[in-house]
Amino acid sequence: MKFNYLARTKDGETQTGTIKAPDQTAALKVLHGNDLVILKLKSSEKAFLLTKRIKFFEKVKRKEVFIFFRQLAILIEADVPLIESLRALGQQTDNPAFEETLFNIANDVDGGTSFSKALAKYPKVFSNFCVNLIKTGEVSGRLQESLIYLSNYLEKEYYLVSRVRGAMIYPAFIFATFMIVGVLVLVMVIPQLTSILIESGQDLPIPTKIIIAASDFVRGFGWIVVIALLIGGGFLWRYLKTSKGKFFWDRLVLRIPIFGKILQKTYLARLADTLYALIKGGVPIIEGLTISGNVVGNIIFRKILEKAKEGVKAGKSISSELDKHKQFPPLFCQMIRTGEKTGKLNMVLEKLSDFYNKEVENIVNNLSQLIEPVLIVVLAIGVAVLVFAVFMPIYNLAGAF
Repeated sequence: MKFNYLARTKDGETQTGTIKAPDQTAALKVLHGNDLVILKLKSSEKAFLLTKRIKFFEKVKRKEVFIFFRQLAILIEADVPLIESLRALGQQTDNPAFEETLFNIANDVDGGTSFSKALAKYPKVFSNFCVNLIKTGEVSGRLQESLIYLSNYLEKEYYLVSRVRGAMIYPAFIFATFMIVGVLVLVMVIPQLTSILIESGQDLPIPTKIIIAASDFVRGFGWIVVIALLIGGGFLWRYLKTSKGKFFWDRLVLRIPIFGKILQKTYLARLADTLYALIKGGVPIIEGLTISGNVVGNIIFRKILEKAKEGVKAGKSISSELDKHKQFPPLFCQMIRTGEKTGKLNMVLEKLSDFYNKEVENIVNNLSQLIEPVLIVVLAIGVAVLVFAVFMPIYNLAGAF
């Protein structure tokens, strides 16, 4: 492909031209290798449909982000200039979307934009929390320390979320598999046995009648159910994208037995960790509460923190505002109150973060050990009911002969 570019040389002169490259990322690599600062890059021809990048499916993963900050901290510590570090990490990544983002950030910084402002242009990749922590590092001259803490925080959060998600995915997968197998049995196996059982003239057990009725319903109206579920799922997905839908979902997940407690403790750990990092970085407590509310990831907690922020503005304590809501346990509020009275809120937040992170890990570990035997019992009961409903009439029929 051919690309037209507008660039600036080291001497500040503007340069235009055309370059051949497989894609835009490769073109950027070549131009940066020639010590050019890219101001504009655009394809001069239409690419074949199958060779185009489908940006809708491109996504920067959380793991890539915390690895990026960790590597950047190492390069900064080695006295490698920020712009060179960004471009080197951009060339190293295998994700085209992330590579393009890093090159654009490097160009912005090279053009005089601060690093934090350059990151803020990509909110889907770098959260408001990341931007503010980098900003405090720039202002205080401790950018490397901010990068190290940020990478540690994001890594800890990534693995915590992964463990919680893993605990939820396993039973969901087993349940979905069981449902698929059950439908296949109703559609393919039961109809072949139904005619034999009915012709035998024997009085069928109630479980068998239920299984036959379910088979007839699935074969006769199954497609209607599937279409209804797809349409309903589409409407539900669109509803959950609205503010009311998000509020409904975030409130619902906190009420789910067991998993609701896990998520609540996860949000508390994330809140304590985020607020600790922001206060330590020099961010005012009012702004810290706002940022923490956006980072926590639950609208219920965000609204509570917004109210708490207004209370703090009016001269009230954080603990007294949080104590009004059941989402915050007495222990959490008491610890915050102690930190406020002693002037050691930052240290208390760090302890709370460690405590709730360990709580979540213990619950997830125990849950993982309990899920397998519970699933085995549930599946065994399901299989036993199915076997009894299908094979008991056949056994009775064989006994009659």
